[in-house]
Amino acid sequence: MNLRRSLSVKMPPPLKPLTQFIYNYWWSWTSDRSSLFRALAPDLWQDCQHNPVALMQAITPERLWQLAEDPNYLKRLQTLAAEFHTYLQQDHTWAEEIAPGITVDHPVAYFCIEYGIHESLPLYCGGLGVLAGDHLKSASDLGLPMVGVGLLYHQGYFSQRLNRSGWQETQYTNNDFDNLPLTPVCNEHGQRLKIRVTICRHMVKAQVWQVQIGRSLLYLLDTDIIENDSDDRKITAQLYSGDPDKQLAQEVLLGVGGVRMLQALGIEPAIYHLNDVHAAFALLELGRFELEHMGGTLEDVKPYVCDRTLFTTHTPVPTGQAFSVGMMEKYFADYWPRLGLEREEFLALGTQKSNPDVFSMTALALQLTRSANAVSKRHGEVSRQLWQNLYAERSEQKAPIGYVTNGIHSRSWIAPLLEDLYQDYLGKHWAERISDPETWSKIEHIPDERLWQRHQILKARLIAYARDRVLKARQERNECSDDIKAVECLLDPKVLTLGFARRFSDYKRSDLIFRDLSRLTRIFSNQKRPVQLIIAGKARPNDTTGKRIIQRVLEWSRHPDLRDRIAFIEDYDMYTAKLMVQGIDVWLNTPRRPLEASGTSGQKVALNGGINFSVLDGWWCEGYKPHLNGWVIGEDAETRDQDVQDTIDAESFYSQLEREIVRLYYDCDRNHVPRGWTKRMKASIRTIAPVFNSDRMVSDYVNQLYTS
Repeated sequence: MNLRRSLSVKMPPPLKPLTQFIYNYWWSWTSDRSSLFRALAPDLWQDCQHNPVALMQAITPERLWQLAEDPNYLKRLQTLAAEFHTYLQQDHTWAEEIAPGITVDHPVAYFCIEYGIHESLPLYCGGLGVLAGDHLKSASDLGLPMVGVGLLYHQGYFSQRLNRSGWQETQYTNNDFDNLPLTPVCNEHGQRLKIRVTICRHMVKAQVWQVQIGRSLLYLLDTDIIENDSDDRKITAQLYSGDPDKQLAQEVLLGVGGVRMLQALGIEPAIYHLNDVHAAFALLELGRFELEHMGGTLEDVKPYVCDRTLFTTHTPVPTGQAFSVGMMEKYFADYWPRLGLEREEFLALGTQKSNPDVFSMTALALQLTRSANAVSKRHGEVSRQLWQNLYAERSEQKAPIGYVTNGIHSRSWIAPLLEDLYQDYLGKHWAERISDPETWSKIEHIPDERLWQRHQILKARLIAYARDRVLKARQERNECSDDIKAVECLLDPKVLTLGFARRFSDYKRSDLIFRDLSRLTRIFSNQKRPVQLIIAGKARPNDTTGKRIIQRVLEWSRHPDLRDRIAFIEDYDMYTAKLMVQGIDVWLNTPRRPLEASGTSGQKVALNGGINFSVLDGWWCEGYKPHLNGWVIGEDAETRDQDVQDTIDAESFYSQLEREIVRLYYDCDRNHVPRGWTKRMKASIRTIAPVFNSDRMVSDYVNQLYTS
């Protein structure tokens, strides 16, 4: 008996409708749905990392029968079961009307190396994966047939632990697939479906798994099976391990293997959407398939490949992701003859005159797709400048790289307390009109007191969570008793709270605000108007610079005048992200311009009433409204001297924080409500929420790229 069936057998008859939610992440999008599982056993739900499959295996039959006799629980369950059924069976969706050519038989195939669906499914590292997850969710909401293509990692991305010196150490945990909300795909004979891919002259098999995300399906490839040798079984072990050979092998599996998997599933996509460069080898495989059936040359079949493919670039740097020519020869020497190409012809697909020793995945993707897009207006300008050399016959302004600005799946990121508030004041069906500015204009109807009160509750929850995480980290490091006891005084819910959560790397400048430590200390330790910071994020396993920044931040947080004002939350994940974007007052983003392609964390903050304080880059170039919905760090200008630029931007941060932000936050009336601050909170919600959401983003893809 398989696990899915055994869980169904375990369920008392009145709770049977619950089984349909366990293996479909639709439940994760709103609090009223996830509360179905939380109510079963709150502590156990937490211990299981909000994983419904693990929860149902661990829960006792006695507890299930208790709830089977609870009329209130059964009523909630029946209501949501009916809602779920209506959702899945909905006719006349937006996508059916706008894009009738995209069907269940001919869906959009969306390729990405990582997916952030929920914290219980550790297939993500950061923003790229979360964006991909939100894309699939909005496709489901809009009724757009879409299948995701990715890899199933046995260890996923690493867990972060900081030692007593503050140095990041990596830890990996093996995922138990039988204990996750995913199922193996079987063929018509009831056997597990497997595909074959030659990787570095090895025939590698990969089995196929499926994840349900509302009406969207995500298919994942897994090489850790007995038919493969030990090295090949490790291809899908880790996400972004830092090993170039493993990375290239993964990208061959994702691109070439992904196309073959769709063929094995009997899926003929209307369009192939490559979300970033990692799946670019799919274009080669589509070309090989056309050559096999049509004959001719790659140039002959190129129009057929381009006609069905599009590429979203996320890199703001020259070359982008690239592999050495030697590695490409090692992996593709037996593949390019199948494309009818000689070595030089094959390498020309990804090499450039300016850098002939590396094979650029971005160059490959740009040359073999019908259209390409950046992920913000500013990023589009940067991309056209970077890649104009591929289009020598065109001016920079006319290089065929457009843009679709990233957005977020609003219902996945909004705090339950605010969701209820929006229900009361924006209208019962506000979530169905998420992209309508008229919906959000009603935000002004919310009394300042109610908005402020709920925000304060969310901030208090975040601070309690931060204290708990810092306490456990210090205990695990066996820090001295004074440092452990000091956690009791860490952070204050009444204090203006800044938030920063990013991957730690040099260009993101996670340490910018610490540039003048004495000035920061004066601001943070002000007796009348103090400021505090909650910070989180990881450095890539092989990024020594990023690790050093984390180490310095932890050291600064131990400064006697800052120890109560700075909390570093280790092992940043989607759950921590939710609490931070829902409870923070001011969200910081400090990259070097123009290296932030888009970013989406600030969009999540705005949806929850937080205010952005960011460098004018990425999406913020479009979202920022002067003197209305946030603040800008520095100017919309660049200097060639990075040190000078850092000094200018740091000064801008300190001065605005001192002169405007702190004063506005603490300027309260007799009811202890900061009217000017709540006005800016409402402006942040009203101007950002209807534009920077993934429903708008997916609809832009449909109208501009999928159906054009």
